[in-house]
Amino acid sequence: MAGRTLPAVLTIAGSDCSGGAGIQADLKTFTALGVYGESCITAVTAQNTACVHAVHPVPAGMVRAQLEAVFTDIVPDAVKIGMLGTAEAIRTVADALRAYAPRYTVLDPVMISTSGTRLLDADASGALMQALMPLVTLITPNLPEAAEMTGLPVRTRGDMLAAARALSAQTGAAVLLKGGHLEDGTSDDLLLDGGEPLWLGAARLQNPNTHGTGCTLSSAVAAYLAQGLPLVEAVRRGKAYITDAIAWGLDLGAGNGPLCHMARIL
Repeated sequence: MAGRTLPAVLTIAGSDCSGGAGIQADLKTFTALGVYGESCITAVTAQNTACVHAVHPVPAGMVRAQLEAVFTDIVPDAVKIGMLGTAEAIRTVADALRAYAPRYTVLDPVMISTSGTRLLDADASGALMQALMPLVTLITPNLPEAAEMTGLPVRTRGDMLAAARALSAQTGAAVLLKGGHLEDGTSDDLLLDGGEPLWLGAARLQNPNTHGTGCTLSSAVAAYLAQGLPLVEAVRRGKAYITDAIAWGLDLGAGNGPLCHMARIL
């Protein structure tokens, strides 16, 4: 019998033992959207819906070995990058992107957890901007991350446009700036891909369980890119998927609970 294949997507991120974010959320998203998931773990975290208790970075040599193992066998059609944690991990991943040149790379610049714990070393922001972002297809920051990277206030739609233009100019990558922290109560996102800015409107869902939204959205976009969709359509479908995952109304844990990654299956 002839073999069957699926598009493959690699997630490079930290592990969330509670299953709501990081590697676990990414792999759930890949499965729900019909692609084959692979992983490179950059950090082991002890966390739940309420807080991050501990973070243990994976040594750069082990990150490098994982990447070599994946890229020399089941070559990914797209890559999603999440939590990297240290400048050394950032440089290691950048070396792999230069060596293997994946067609699509989506970078979620994870800096601070939903519960407020810093997940990127203070001295690593420069490496993220200079060594890694110029190598990726799409960057998906939220408003606080965009503010930290650009030094600009990012609270309104006008601020979002200025920050997206600054990030695009600095890195050469497309930017999906997520509006979940907008002060007007909407969740409008902004996609800037070298042309006219595209606003993707959405009402803010009244659900406090949003643990792992950034991980999930970037993974969904990577999955759709791996399936051959153009960037704009991949972003539109990724946004629709995460809206469904939030709207399903999963309620687990004592803090900001996780999404329902299987919303379209259940």
